[in-house]
Amino acid sequence: MQFLGRLLDTVSSVSTLFTSPYRVRDVPLSDYSGGGKVMLKEEGRMVLYKNTQCQSWDCLLMCPELPTMTLRLFQVASEADAMNWFAQYALKLRPFYETLPLKAETTQPIVDCIRNHPDWSSAHIAVETGLRECLKHNYVQSQINARDASGQTPLHLACERGNSACVKELLEESQARTDIKDRNGETPMHCAAKQDSPAIIQVLCSRLCSGVNELNSNGETPLHVACRLGRVESVKALLGGGAKCGVIGGVGYPIHSAMKYSEKGCVEEILKADPGQLQAEDSLYGGTPLHWAKTAELCRMMLEHGCAVNYLSKTGESALHILTRKGRFEAAMVLLTHGANANLKGQDGNTALHLAMKMDHIELIKALIVFGADVEIHNDLGETPGLIAARTSKGFEDIMFVGAAVSAMNRGTSVVDGTKMDKNKMDRLLCLDGGGIKGLVLIQMLIALEREAGRPTRELFRLGGWHQHWGHPGPRYNPWMKEQVFKGSRPYESAPLEDFLKKEFGENTKMTDVQYPRVMVTSVLADRHPGELHIFRNYNPPSVTGSPHMPPLPHSSHSPSHKNNLCGELPAPAALPLPTFRPMGRFLDGGLLANNPTLDAMSEIHQYNKALKAESHGKGTKKLGIVVSLGTGKPPQVVVNSVDVFRPSNPLELAKSFVGAKELGKMLVDCCTDSDGCAVDRARAWCEMIDTIYHRLSPQLSQEVMLDEVSDAVLVDMLWETQMYLYEKRETLQSLAKLLLNN
Repeated sequence: MQFLGRLLDTVSSVSTLFTSPYRVRDVPLSDYSGGGKVMLKEEGRMVLYKNTQCQSWDCLLMCPELPTMTLRLFQVASEADAMNWFAQYALKLRPFYETLPLKAETTQPIVDCIRNHPDWSSAHIAVETGLRECLKHNYVQSQINARDASGQTPLHLACERGNSACVKELLEESQARTDIKDRNGETPMHCAAKQDSPAIIQVLCSRLCSGVNELNSNGETPLHVACRLGRVESVKALLGGGAKCGVIGGVGYPIHSAMKYSEKGCVEEILKADPGQLQAEDSLYGGTPLHWAKTAELCRMMLEHGCAVNYLSKTGESALHILTRKGRFEAAMVLLTHGANANLKGQDGNTALHLAMKMDHIELIKALIVFGADVEIHNDLGETPGLIAARTSKGFEDIMFVGAAVSAMNRGTSVVDGTKMDKNKMDRLLCLDGGGIKGLVLIQMLIALEREAGRPTRELFRLGGWHQHWGHPGPRYNPWMKEQVFKGSRPYESAPLEDFLKKEFGENTKMTDVQYPRVMVTSVLADRHPGELHIFRNYNPPSVTGSPHMPPLPHSSHSPSHKNNLCGELPAPAALPLPTFRPMGRFLDGGLLANNPTLDAMSEIHQYNKALKAESHGKGTKKLGIVVSLGTGKPPQVVVNSVDVFRPSNPLELAKSFVGAKELGKMLVDCCTDSDGCAVDRARAWCEMIDTIYHRLSPQLSQEVMLDEVSDAVLVDMLWETQMYLYEKRETLQSLAKLLLNN
């Protein structure tokens, strides 16, 4: 039986040896008092035994508080390993067992560190294991600034691990040095900057840490490092602790690092601390932070802060050149909508269009041409974008067609002569359809008309004297408003739109502050059923200011609309079938009843003149001579399978009925809000009856564009097709411009 027991012990020891030889275990001290156990070495409380029964070498740590038990630190099968690790354990464990009562679970992390990091001192191990009490041991104190193989001190390690308690202990009690650099030239502050632990940076800065603005081997200060890694809280702490934004590194300033890695929060903190960094030039290319932007969001932020959009780097490139070369369409669109010059020559005389043609990036090519890029500009090699397109682009013919059209229109047309109309008798009416973001089409057509006439729109439609001119504009758009206004999902909150309008028109601008053109804005009174069309005006109708016996004009029986504030009182634009914006008080967008407002505007003029004749006996009235109606693009016609709505008798009919109801609802909405078709036919017929010149311009689109569309690619295609349409209608535009100028 004794033999069987010894055999089982031996099997157990061998099993333990091969499964986890370095696992710390509690074992009875009596196991090493019998035969077969030979003590080889003893240092302090540590003893090395040779177990002759299973040919193993066992390292024990004696624990005075447990006289009958001991900690076995390892049990290995190699004498060389045993001698090596016993020496290491004996040297580095002493400060720990002399300071703390060790147990198996607390000893295991210590011996793991000794094996995994043989170059670490006891001070490094105390930091790694978080045993701060051991840092006060005399032996550990002697190693407080010791370096490991990578050159890191215990303070480096504490900062890297984010252990603020150890950092305080090392700085306050042990006088650890903050200026020691590791093999990569990094101080403890560099290590702290890699973590999002502002508390450690604050502790280091409170000790007047000399490493706060030191450059490492890669040419980075701690601020560079924090910006590269996106550690916003660390950036704040560094800036508050004396870090300078103006220390240039291997690539550039810290802001360039933040821009390179698209760390928006870090960029914002730097600009708060030093707004001058907005135009800081990097050390490699002489580019501003905008040259390093990769995303649309960062481009927008830099431009909102006032960064120069057309600034050329030392290599002769603008930010648009770089984004085009990198194929970053969304970011390039932000620059184009914020005034980037599409014809600016850069390196080798190339414009952004030259670069886009070489890459055959169709979306960028379209965007650049829509925003005025010239296909006939020569680079230093004598190449035009058109020549490059002929060699590389699959859509060469369309590109050249629209490109040549835009280039020709951008160069302008001189308008002279024409049949003069009696200025004292003719009124001119401009009507703009509703369309949400499709208002960009209106802007593009108005720009084309202004370019042909060489005059701004308000002068083309302005009449003499007090009468000035009639106008019916939709909301004012700029190309980047979509990012500010269309946030979340329908129905959108009106507050962002209101803020946008306040920024564009002024906080307290009234409609009466708009001296010209004479403006009418349609809306719907939604506090009653059925809803009523209501017109906001920037003028007083004669029925309001004139004879009290005159009946009020239609749609003006409510509060004087001409006194309304442009921001906060007018209704927000809406879109069907679901409202794009929530109602503004009792008002909804006029597009619900008058998406094409031509007939309503003509009715307003007729009623106005009728009232004026009654008040002034015919004096001051004018004939409506010209009506210009601009649409926001016609969607393509699509086939509808069924609009049949019926009571279903089975699941299949239920699906058919549902589809039919959906299609019927969409058709009804489209018919009610259609700005082309019947609305145009009626307006044209009315104008013919009263001998008024009528012009309708609205491009045919290849896809339906939603009123709250935010995709740059979809919007660029829409503008691209509008430009093709305008080129096809160039003779109409020229004749219209002559007509307006001569009137």
